[in-house]
Amino acid sequence: MKVSKSWLSEYVSIQSDTDHLADALTMAGLEIESVSDPYAHLKNVLVGKIRSIAPHPKADRLQCCRVDIGDKTISVVCGAKNIFEGALIACALPGTHLPNGLILKKTSIRDELSEGMICSETELGIGNAHEGILILDNSHTPGTLLNETLNLNDAVMEIGLTPNRPDCACMIGVAREIAAIESGTLKYPAITLNESGPDCSTMTSVTIENPDHCPRYAARVMLNVQVAPSPFWLQQRLSAVGLRPINNVVDITNFVMMETGQPLHAFDYDLLDEHRIVVRTARQDEKFTTLDKKERTMESDMLFICDGKKPVAVAGVMGGLNSEIHDGTQRVLLESAYFQPTSVRKTSKRLGLNTDASYRFERGIDPEGVIFAINRAAQLMNEICGATVCKGIVDVYPHTIPSVHIDVSVKKTHQLIGITPDQEQIESLLKSIEFTVNPIDEDLIRVNVPSFRVDVKRPQDIMEEVARLVGYNEIPSVSPGSAACVERPSRHLFYRQYIKQSMIGFGFFETINYSFISSDSADRLKLTSDDPRCHPVALLNPISEDQAVMRTSLVPGMLETIRRNLNQKNVNLKLFESGKIFLNHSNAPLPQEREGIVGIWTGTSQIENWQQTETACNFYDLKGVVEALMHRLYIKKLTFCKPEQADPYFRKGSVAWMMVKQNKVGILGEIHSDVLGAYQIKQPVYLFEINYEALYPMIPEKLSARPLPRYPSTTRDMTLILDKAVQAKEILDVMKSCNEKLVSDIQIFSVYEGNPISEGKKSMSFRITFRSWEETLKDEKINQIHTDIAKTVIKTFHADLP
Repeated sequence: MKVSKSWLSEYVSIQSDTDHLADALTMAGLEIESVSDPYAHLKNVLVGKIRSIAPHPKADRLQCCRVDIGDKTISVVCGAKNIFEGALIACALPGTHLPNGLILKKTSIRDELSEGMICSETELGIGNAHEGILILDNSHTPGTLLNETLNLNDAVMEIGLTPNRPDCACMIGVAREIAAIESGTLKYPAITLNESGPDCSTMTSVTIENPDHCPRYAARVMLNVQVAPSPFWLQQRLSAVGLRPINNVVDITNFVMMETGQPLHAFDYDLLDEHRIVVRTARQDEKFTTLDKKERTMESDMLFICDGKKPVAVAGVMGGLNSEIHDGTQRVLLESAYFQPTSVRKTSKRLGLNTDASYRFERGIDPEGVIFAINRAAQLMNEICGATVCKGIVDVYPHTIPSVHIDVSVKKTHQLIGITPDQEQIESLLKSIEFTVNPIDEDLIRVNVPSFRVDVKRPQDIMEEVARLVGYNEIPSVSPGSAACVERPSRHLFYRQYIKQSMIGFGFFETINYSFISSDSADRLKLTSDDPRCHPVALLNPISEDQAVMRTSLVPGMLETIRRNLNQKNVNLKLFESGKIFLNHSNAPLPQEREGIVGIWTGTSQIENWQQTETACNFYDLKGVVEALMHRLYIKKLTFCKPEQADPYFRKGSVAWMMVKQNKVGILGEIHSDVLGAYQIKQPVYLFEINYEALYPMIPEKLSARPLPRYPSTTRDMTLILDKAVQAKEILDVMKSCNEKLVSDIQIFSVYEGNPISEGKKSMSFRITFRSWEETLKDEKINQIHTDIAKTVIKTFHADLP
């Protein structure tokens, strides 16, 4: 959604510059995705003064002008009739991008040089006058920028609005946030109506047959409407936020929608049979033609706005072609309604019809803002269209939507958000966004939620608002200490062939490289000088410089294999190599030999075909391969942890150690971009290394089996709100440490960060499977165990329940 800074300034006094305002709104939860200047095209347009005018020697309707632009005088060929010597004009220089798409260039017009263009208001996009060029008054100085001298400055910010904040899908909503940020005052537009027409109830009526779909519907009637193009200021406002001006009536409904967040619709009153409104659901397969001239097939639960005989609009989505406003419209029925969000969302999705109105209705608008918006539109139609406003409103509101009252504990707020504003501060913060707060005692406050905040329904929502208004940057971050991972020596067992067969079964191809590599391989891997792999055994008679030393790692050979394949346009690779490396020890007559396996994955994880799109492989794809390999080896206690010091050829933050019973057996991660550059590889590469010496002792020598369970299992889910830094492994370890014999499995099935979860927090969901080998479990017993585990985890990590 786009908002104009100059438009926002009508509702709140903005003290910050554009950059600081964008940062502040982003930190308040309204992410600013981009900022643009609608007048950027005027940066090459200067104020000029016509010094002389001469007829064009080869064109009767053209004249040759000498234009003073401050530091020099240029020649411009012009065909306007209202030019005269001494006139101050707007002169666009070569390189100017005009709104109509024209890019000016220095050119020759019938053999006469033209070094610019004298422009009209329309050509510059700053007005509607197009009969002649723009003539400026004598207060302007030649050579100054036109946008500066005319004060044409604005900033249009595009907000990545989250679905839970429909209140900010309008100028007033964003202005309210700015007022809270800058401790300012929100100014609502003053509405004064001159209701000189007949009583509205004598002109129309409204019947709601389905109040579940339409809880509220209001209508006004305007007479003597003059349909015409909108004034420039209105067109400018709409164009700035990406809406196309149509005519003054339609533009007013769009303006009020962008101002208040309340979608409106204008019907031609004389095209409505019986001049009345009926809100009903459609009949199955009923046909209807919308404003985009497409025939739609309706379903029985879709809502129609009808007149006395026929449908005239799809409620909350789009109007009908049979009642649209046209140049001859003289009487207008204006609609302002509250439609049930789910109803509009289903209709919009099924019809494949997404509009600005449906965007707002399906997220939830302010049910109490219906009357304000329709009165605002009536005021503008009276001022702009010369309309006569009929007295009163037909407002059908059969079941008033109750207001929301929430009791909030200050102490629990402190526990949840991690900071300790006192009760008075919390009251002040909430009042800044128009919440009403009444203290109950020293700890509890009662918050009356304004009707436009449809997303606030429970105490945690209020607490989130407090955290947001205090500022997420004010919440301290605490990093938990990570447990040390200790490697211990292990014995060799021979499973190489079984591992190779398993990798082939996973879709990998085996590669066999020479045991000789280039002497600069360690440097290309960014290994430090104290790393044993930097001191290879040199060959006395190498075949070539690329095979001058014994390899101390399997990685260089694999990266060379990738490079060769990429040069042949074979970009999707799943390869592994099982072999030995040779570590040089100065006191030993022979190098130490270590055996291991390296696997790489680069390119796509799935190839594009008629059933699926192409997807790039990632860290977790290769992690899944490692887990499957360990499963084939009957190794059950495999975990991944953040390394204390990873190998430098892995990208920081995308690397993990493989741990089995607290023993490091390998490493997994993404290759660092500098290392890839050294091997002329231009796409991400993911690699794992496993040390056989560490792995083999972890493989069980004997396998045991037991009968299939006779009794069914049961599951319970647990969702926790935790600090973002808490690792899943730590939580699983705590759950397992409870030593509940009936717990047979624990799985993570969801991790979520973002609204409505507080900054620095995340939601994690676990599924615990319970099973007894002796009896069918009862809910009471399982629930008690589940509760005990939850309490232990909550206490250990200071977690919260959602």
